[in-house]
Amino acid sequence: MTHTLHRDGDAASFGDDYILLAIPAKGHNDEGAVEKLRTFLRICAAHKPVNMGNGDLGAYHPSQGSPTPDYEKVIASVSKPNSVAAEFDSKEKLVAALKEVIKADLGISINLSNAVEAAHQCCRDVGIKRHSVEYSLGFMDRHNHLPNSQVLELSTMCGHGMVSHTLVEKMIAYVKENDRTPEEAAAYLACFCPCGVYNPARAKRLLEEARTRQH
Repeated sequence: MTHTLHRDGDAASFGDDYILLAIPAKGHNDEGAVEKLRTFLRICAAHKPVNMGNGDLGAYHPSQGSPTPDYEKVIASVSKPNSVAAEFDSKEKLVAALKEVIKADLGISINLSNAVEAAHQCCRDVGIKRHSVEYSLGFMDRHNHLPNSQVLELSTMCGHGMVSHTLVEKMIAYVKENDRTPEEAAAYLACFCPCGVYNPARAKRLLEEARTRQH
């Protein structure tokens, strides 16, 4: 079960949210996997992702002092067999990267994360059949304990819960008060996701919408 499945929103809201993950299996294909993972990330970096990460370090980091992602640092710091990821803001970029990943034939598991039909279409576009499908069934009983949809859409892009609801609420408030631009707020939220699956492009769009949209 990948941690990218729990993003809040309907299928249409993921049109700018495509994720590729490379995952070696311990004891099966992890020997020599570090260089394969770096190769995977290099391929993805060539197709202009909006974020990348290796589980220990994401492309955005508070110490950078800039909203510019550092992909080379992510690639260079891969030091162990671990899952790595690249986040794209368009199907076209994802498909182009996936074609090269298929050609590279790295021998490790590749996971594509998006709404099911969109992911299926990407597979058709590159001429492969999907191996399996994983679903997130969502919340069965929301009660009134959860934040509103604006907050959930932004916070659940980090499947490990590293982007807190209260931080998202603060960023929304900053944007509404013009204390930060949507781009600045999105980049700051992305800093807390070392897996690199937090999508600052989608976050920017959602923050722009949050300026005026009611709960």
